[in-house]
Amino acid sequence: MPRFSIIVPSHGVAGRLSRALDSVLGQPFGDFELIPVTDGPDAPAQGVAAGYAERDCRVAPVHSPPAAGLAGARDAGLRSATGDWLLFLDGDDMLVPGALAALDARLSETGDVDVLYFEHERTPWWTGEPTNPAGPVLARAPDGVFPPERAPHLTGVELPAWSAAYRRAFLTERQLTFPVGRFTDIGFGGLAMLSAERMAVLRQVVVRHLLRRQGNRLGLPGGHHFELLAQAELVLARAAELELPGERFGPLFEQLFAAVLKTAAHPRRLPRRRRAFFQRASGLYRRYRPAGYRTPGGSLGVQHRLLASGAYPVFRALRGANRALAKAASAVPRPRGLRTRLRYRRRLRTRLDANLAVYCAYWGRGYVCNPAAIHAKARELAPHIRSVFLVEADQAHTVPEGVEYAVIGSRAYWDVLARAKYLINNANFADAVVKRKGSVHLSTQHGTPLKKMGADQATYPVVAAATGSFTGLLARVDRWDFNLSSNRHSTEMWERAFPAAHETLEYGYPRNDVYCTATAADVERVRGELGVPKGKKALLYAPTHRDHATGFEPGLDLQALCEEIGDEYVVLLRAHYFYDQGAMRSTGRIIDVTGHLSAEDVCLAADALITDYSSILFDYANLDRPIVVYADDWDVYRELRGVYFDLMEAPPGRVARTPGELAAVLRDGSYADEEADALRAAFRERFCQFDDGFAAERVVRRVLLGEPPEALPPVVPLADRVPAPAATTLVRS
Repeated sequence: MPRFSIIVPSHGVAGRLSRALDSVLGQPFGDFELIPVTDGPDAPAQGVAAGYAERDCRVAPVHSPPAAGLAGARDAGLRSATGDWLLFLDGDDMLVPGALAALDARLSETGDVDVLYFEHERTPWWTGEPTNPAGPVLARAPDGVFPPERAPHLTGVELPAWSAAYRRAFLTERQLTFPVGRFTDIGFGGLAMLSAERMAVLRQVVVRHLLRRQGNRLGLPGGHHFELLAQAELVLARAAELELPGERFGPLFEQLFAAVLKTAAHPRRLPRRRRAFFQRASGLYRRYRPAGYRTPGGSLGVQHRLLASGAYPVFRALRGANRALAKAASAVPRPRGLRTRLRYRRRLRTRLDANLAVYCAYWGRGYVCNPAAIHAKARELAPHIRSVFLVEADQAHTVPEGVEYAVIGSRAYWDVLARAKYLINNANFADAVVKRKGSVHLSTQHGTPLKKMGADQATYPVVAAATGSFTGLLARVDRWDFNLSSNRHSTEMWERAFPAAHETLEYGYPRNDVYCTATAADVERVRGELGVPKGKKALLYAPTHRDHATGFEPGLDLQALCEEIGDEYVVLLRAHYFYDQGAMRSTGRIIDVTGHLSAEDVCLAADALITDYSSILFDYANLDRPIVVYADDWDVYRELRGVYFDLMEAPPGRVARTPGELAAVLRDGSYADEEADALRAAFRERFCQFDDGFAAERVVRRVLLGEPPEALPPVVPLADRVPAPAATTLVRS
């Protein structure tokens, strides 16, 4: 019996079905069955599903006629499923890398709950910022296993079916299926939660929902919107039958009618019979309104009262007034939420705070990289400047004690962005952030470019599709005042990739300062934190992301490699940060350090680096320790991703094309011989020009304190630098 059954309806998405199936089959966790549901033997998706079934025995297609709709397709998959847990994907959605392993780990902690809710990401089809609507909802839930009454706001009707894992035995015992008709997620989700007794949440994105260019089909005009009322009535009737307590009935009632009122007020969803929709909804409202229910405040509360009284003419007039207000607000900068937008607009009219700096790294992934290093140095050299670090809510724990932070999307976040004179990021801020006159934007970057970046990606279709609008990208670049560079190569490539009027600062990367300032004691401390056994030689294996891949593939059989090279070595595995899974891949002599916050710590702990085309090789070269390039797919990577130079012609050490070659250079010690040293020395001359341990100080003095370039610490020559010592000496076996 598999751990998971993953049901994927395919009606109308034959052209995108492969992407969904690949996202499942590419998961490192393999204990699942995959059930594509096609329209029939002659349907377009049938050939796609059949091809996958021939190649992988875990794929087991079933059929459901188009007339049965989404509900029928899911029920057909449900009847065929044999797994312990059920997941529902739409045919144009994807599981994020590591999703099943994360679910398995969480379910091992929670045991046999009935429903496990998780986060999902809504990704625009071309341009715009992804959103995580489930994040705020699940953030308010208890941490462990809990009954529904402890989280009454989790009613099941706000989250789609593909934002939860359902215990199959629970659905079978309660005879739960998807209600017929459109808006089936609302009916199924509500009925499931009314039956559930034990539930839990996983505060991690599991599904990436790809928004369609033409929008959600349910949002199109038509009479099908009356089916929303049928689904709402189904759930409300069941809640009334169960005599659901008021503390649970109230949130359920409010969420269902929030969806109803949204449709009733929408100018295009109901081109005809709007009054009939409103009057039927009014009848449902009066019939099922819980005793003692208090309407919400503001405009929504007014709509509730109008619906309760059946006052459609007044409701229609209010709807027109709201549309006029929305049109007037369209020119306002657009953080989410009208109140937030208006507040941000007001803040933009206030005076800039000359002593306020805002920092962010990797779209809020934590207190890391160049922004963190600059922040730390600013607290030392410019203590009069208030520094605020921006993080996602689930990364707030990464912020050191005593460091002020703001959660992305919060009121404090928009307040400091509106008033800060200094904005420092290693990736761009959101499009809604306004570049104010007098503000200073510093882009720190987060790596030396080997692969094509920015506007240079436009001719590479796979990468260009993921990047989105280059017009939008360059508009964000136009906000920069300074852009940081760690070597002359980067300076030239950034000018090509991000053509704009900013000034390039050839100061080095502040995050790399530690490679010249760390001591032997620091190295030993980090190795202890990572669990490197004393006396062992640590090889860091850090492969890069493949844009053409659907998930993390290590590229190497690390267990076999360890057996080949002898027990004097351990391998530190660090996947690209897209695939952060903590310690799930740790086995024996393989230590997974992907989840460790600091890449610099991991590099300090490693006696040698094995990588493919990751920019970590440029940073690691500052330590002057051996590097091996494992280039098993260089030609494919160069063709699909695009590169700025031929790494095979100028590598930082030995190059291996096969696992056997890699094992050989490690086994015979040639990865650390004189020829490897000569290659690394030439590489360091070219790419370690400015990383001398004083980069953060130069940035703070120039950008935050306004000192002239000639007053800054000069770059220490490469020959005069003393890199942090390695823990062991690497010699030929």
